Amino acid sequence: MNPQAAQHTHSSSWVTFTYAAFIGSILMVAAGIVLMPLDMWIKGYFAMGIVMLIQSCVTVTKTIRDVHESGKLVNRIEDAKAERLLMGIGGAKD
Repeated sequence: MNPQAAQHTHSSSWVTFTYAAFIGSILMVAAGIVLMPLDMWIKGYFAMGIVMLIQSCVTVTKTIRDVHESGKLVNRIEDAKAERLLMGIGGAKD
């Protein structure tokens, strides 16, 4: 079995949509902060909070993906060990 055949790739239109949605949401939040009828220091506080929220979302997403990928590697290694053990048992009977 080819390991790359099992991997799922996203279409270019989906990738473009996700980038456009991310950029659009950032622009809408930035416009909302700029147009709020508040003092500049309160707007700055909200802007810092939004930047930290985006950064933490990216970090959490990457961490979840890394944990999932490492689990797949461990499972692949365990499957290979089990297959080797079964091949050894099957070969001993022949």
